[in-house]
Amino acid sequence: MFTIRKAVSSNCLRFSRAFFSTKTLPKEDKIKIGNHVINYLTVGNGPHKVFCAPGALGTIWTEFKPQIEGFMHDKFSLIVWDPPGYGKSYPPAKEFTVDFLEKDADAAYQMMKELHIPKFSVLGFSDGGITSLILAGKYPNAVNKLVVWGANSFILPNELESYKKIRDINKWSKRALEPLIEVYGKERLANYWASWVDAMVTIYNTKQGNICSELLKNIQCPTYILYGEKDPLVDCVHVSHLHTHISGSRIHLYPEGKHHIHMRYSEDFNKRVQEFLLQA
Repeated sequence: MFTIRKAVSSNCLRFSRAFFSTKTLPKEDKIKIGNHVINYLTVGNGPHKVFCAPGALGTIWTEFKPQIEGFMHDKFSLIVWDPPGYGKSYPPAKEFTVDFLEKDADAAYQMMKELHIPKFSVLGFSDGGITSLILAGKYPNAVNKLVVWGANSFILPNELESYKKIRDINKWSKRALEPLIEVYGKERLANYWASWVDAMVTIYNTKQGNICSELLKNIQCPTYILYGEKDPLVDCVHVSHLHTHISGSRIHLYPEGKHHIHMRYSEDFNKRVQEFLLQA
């Protein structure tokens, strides 16, 4: 069975133990949801439950480390997962069907029910942002507040071309590539990413690029949309589209930000998001 030994290296584990010695030690666990055994982490003992959804091929520690370590553990309880087929939620392998993001949203909803958390807020990044939009749109009574960044509800032609240009992982930067190779190995990473791009192409060709736009009107919870204005993967048009179609939503822009604003601006990001979540 595949493990994530390299991604969570001994050095990383030692650092995490030292950091959390004065806070709530994070705990990873497993739960059976459908055909998948989902790996998830819980941290914090606060009353506000928050589900965190990583982006494409992302995992607990590759994408949410700044929030796991930076959120107030007396105010929040974070539940962060490896999405089905990603990270330690493997095997089985991810199936990149046209509706794979909706399947992830359904699995997340079911997981939170199994954990006896019927009402929770959601933090979603990139693909995890799409999953979160679907989750809030399909199950509005379950979601308290919604925070998304680097998210889109449809695919533009120029975005599709950008995906195609980076289908070959050998064209990626070393900084982007190495953490994911540690998780998946180069061969499976290459296969996964090619399958992800192919899924986007299929969505574009068969659904006119629509992923979940029809669900936005169903989102009833307070929603916070954050965006890096120099994001190379997600066009700025998505910010106005989400804001227009999600009633009562608010926006915050990072003028120099790219895709991973929750990492580059982690301190400011965490402060803003926590304040939003705690507002009555």
